[in-house]
Amino acid sequence: MRKLLFAAFMLTNVVVKAQNSNSLPPDKIYGILFRDVQMSHIFKDGKTFVDCVPKKDPKEITQDYRTIRSNPAIRFSLDMFVRANFYEPVNPANTYQSDTGEAAAIHIKKLWTVLKRIPDTVVAGSSLLPLPNPYIVPGGRFREIYYWDSYFTMLGLQSSGDDEMLENMVKNFAYMIQQYGHIPNGNRTYFLSRSQPPFFAKMLGLLAEKKGDVVYAEYQSVLQAEYNYWMDKSAPTKHKVYMPDGSVLNRYYDQDVVPRQESYAEDSTTAINFKGNVQTLYRNLRSCAESGWDFSTRWFADGENLSSIQVINIVPVDLNALLYHLELTLSQSYKQTGNMLQSSYFKKIAARRKASMNKYLWNAQDGWYYDFVITEKKQSREMTIAGMSPFFFNVAPKEYAAAAAKVVESKFLKPGGVVTTLKNSGQQWDAPNGWAPLQWLTIKGLENYDQKKLAAEIAQRWVALNVKVYKSTGKLMEKYNVVDTHLEAGGGEYPSQDGFGWTNGVLLKLMQLYNINE
Repeated sequence: MRKLLFAAFMLTNVVVKAQNSNSLPPDKIYGILFRDVQMSHIFKDGKTFVDCVPKKDPKEITQDYRTIRSNPAIRFSLDMFVRANFYEPVNPANTYQSDTGEAAAIHIKKLWTVLKRIPDTVVAGSSLLPLPNPYIVPGGRFREIYYWDSYFTMLGLQSSGDDEMLENMVKNFAYMIQQYGHIPNGNRTYFLSRSQPPFFAKMLGLLAEKKGDVVYAEYQSVLQAEYNYWMDKSAPTKHKVYMPDGSVLNRYYDQDVVPRQESYAEDSTTAINFKGNVQTLYRNLRSCAESGWDFSTRWFADGENLSSIQVINIVPVDLNALLYHLELTLSQSYKQTGNMLQSSYFKKIAARRKASMNKYLWNAQDGWYYDFVITEKKQSREMTIAGMSPFFFNVAPKEYAAAAAKVVESKFLKPGGVVTTLKNSGQQWDAPNGWAPLQWLTIKGLENYDQKKLAAEIAQRWVALNVKVYKSTGKLMEKYNVVDTHLEAGGGEYPSQDGFGWTNGVLLKLMQLYNINE
């Protein structure tokens, strides 16, 4: 115990040191220049400026801007000032020319080199958090590593036989936990206030398939630090929630209360005429980004409007399934190192979480898992495909499987795969969109409970849609319209992106798993 306390103390010191050195987000570095650029829409995409690299010392740039801005005698173009002082980011995947005559699987294996990034170097004023090993980015506007995306990308790396890159990705995430006390949303300074769905333990599972269970011992301190973050032990994170019976589940909870730097104008606009606490609104918008489902009516109190977003008031079923798996992984890790007391402890903690999830999140009448609304002390009525996550992580009792499979087949199954929610709201994590990670969780969840025919049907439909779009466009997309496979996916704060890490990964893995030929 004394060793664990010392490790936690050292980790906290590392976090403070990192945040005080080269980890300030762009709004803190550039001040009024940042706000003026974002609110003036100098770039169509708010993420562009926060990813720009300064051409000289940021302090000089901000001083020059203040001087020019305060002098009415100077004719001034903000656009010209920005372009004179910053290098704009490049999206290599958008310039890659694909050959639609070749198989999608071959295309993906070539694309890994386009999406690959070499170890980073520190650049003053850049928002990029340098990583020590090569890594794969999703593609398009997503020019950095993303947490939960990467697990699904790694499925494809595994299928491609690129074990070295898979291990490099694991090492990078371990490095970030050691450096910052958690895995950020992505390796950008403006992502440091939050994490994303905690898939690190699942990543270790992929690595263990190659190197054996020794990896669980090797990364034990990293697993423990990840758990401490989500359980409010490493910092006052407020991810922990006490249920009505005193059991503990978790929620998403961003640590900041300002507009998202990469979506500053959008969040500021949402706050106009908002009648509640604006800081709470901003925290909810940011916490939605931590969930990965940004945005969906899943999180809206009124089921319709973004301004009613209440992420921090919701206990999500998928987050808790992930933490159940993390607890079991920690139990396995401590068993590997001979610490049977800690191993037993985490096994019991996991069992308690499982019981609480099945008590509060399972709806026997509907045959489905729902999120839980904290203040109302009852289940949400928003039915989403996240309800399949307890089957993916083996939280659900066997007798629940048949009912859940009927729900999937009757409500979520569409011509192109499974739809995300049952509402078409214009938000990107609602109908008619389908997403690669949710196809994988659903398919494997059904497989785990011997619902093999339905699982195979979803896989066939998803692969067919992916290949169809690739053959007609030469691209693999971030998301797809699974309801009308002739139309593009829509919604969101930006156009649908191509590349695309997790689509590539899941597609390759499904084609391999089901022996699907194009």
